[in-house]
Amino acid sequence: MSQLRPSRKPVVRPDPRHRTWARSDRFVPRRFVRPLVRFIRIETASGGVLLVAAVAAMVWANSPWSDAYHQLFEGTRFAVELGPLRIDQSLAEFINDGLMAIFFFVVGLEIKRELVVGELRDPRTALLPIVAALGGMVVPAAIYVFFTSNLGAEAASGWAIPMATDIAFAVGVIALLGNRVPADGKLFVLTLAIADDLGAIAVIAIVYSSDLEVGWLLAAIFGLAATWISQRVGIRSYAFYVPVALAIWYATLRSGVPATLAGVALGFLTPARSLYSGYELDSKARTILDTFPVGTGAEKTEKSLHEAALLSEIATESIPPLNRLENRLLPWSSFVVVPLFALANAGLDLRAQSLTELFFNPLALTIAAGLLVGKIVGITSFAWLAVRLGWGRLPRQTNWNHIVGLAALGGIGFTVSLVIANLAFTDPALVNIARAGIVAGSLLSGVVGSLLLLRAHARA
Repeated sequence: MSQLRPSRKPVVRPDPRHRTWARSDRFVPRRFVRPLVRFIRIETASGGVLLVAAVAAMVWANSPWSDAYHQLFEGTRFAVELGPLRIDQSLAEFINDGLMAIFFFVVGLEIKRELVVGELRDPRTALLPIVAALGGMVVPAAIYVFFTSNLGAEAASGWAIPMATDIAFAVGVIALLGNRVPADGKLFVLTLAIADDLGAIAVIAIVYSSDLEVGWLLAAIFGLAATWISQRVGIRSYAFYVPVALAIWYATLRSGVPATLAGVALGFLTPARSLYSGYELDSKARTILDTFPVGTGAEKTEKSLHEAALLSEIATESIPPLNRLENRLLPWSSFVVVPLFALANAGLDLRAQSLTELFFNPLALTIAAGLLVGKIVGITSFAWLAVRLGWGRLPRQTNWNHIVGLAALGGIGFTVSLVIANLAFTDPALVNIARAGIVAGSLLSGVVGSLLLLRAHARA
């Protein structure tokens, strides 16, 4: 008796003529475009590019061409004038206030996504990393305040510098460690870093806003309210929201509040739900496909183009605007904006004073200690307290040795720490010393965290 076998369906291969240029087998897409797309998707790529940009900035700032470095970022002016509205900033200021608003917009999108559909939605799951993040902000700040009490008022204003955690670097290090870090441990760090970013954003908004212009602040708030109302009445076009977003950013800049916070606010306002549900997408798409014209002729071609455009619009609107914007902007933020920021701000001048005087300056040592020791002690102790009180439980396959290593990685505070240093200090010498402390503390945190995690994996 013969055994019945299911018939194999013929493999339908896409017509090569229908491939997009980027997916074609031409030389440029095959050798450059597709490898670049794969590179962007690698988890460690953003941290690697950021590291290269930071190293390039330090090498350039201490090379024989250092004058060109300072002339480019400090001497080059970015000026735009539109009637009574005017922006006149150096290139470094424009990157810090303008382009970094894109970075903070993406951060706002990430935080809202986690709050609506991610790990922060479940209070019990999110509580442990949130409490740990609180410890990772309080203890480093306390260390900073304690050791800088005799360094002057301006030095004391930088107490928030060691509070931050750089997601790109921390995730990059974890990705390099691979399966030596438990999957739930990685999720713990991501949630902690997002909560940490939210705390840093709150500190920037409350502490580092100076010389408030109430009129401009009210204008920014009015723009945010108009954005919210426009979403509720069904306006979906980017052609409307982009000019409004630029107006909100400009009003925030003129108000005295850090302009990057405009990006965060707009990220929080971005809808996290799609226009069409999955059922509606299926129903509408089937209706269109059932009546899709087949054949040739001008009339059928015109109708098919109309049906395809309608199908594309329905498919697009079935993806929440938050997800669409995050997917589009994340590569630009990670591979353009943040590396430019590092290139403009990580130019640590090692020639102004000896390395011993720079890195062993009390301010630099305090920042480094806050990032390394403060994060380890703060995150670990607050996590232990949360577990002890029954507020949370350790992630699966994760023990306290892992938590200590992950806490050390929380001390990689590069990007947001540099943002806060630029806001806290007006003296270029203090900014340079703060950069030294941030670089030293972040580097030590990455090395110590990696060694601790490798040791925890060997003992597991």
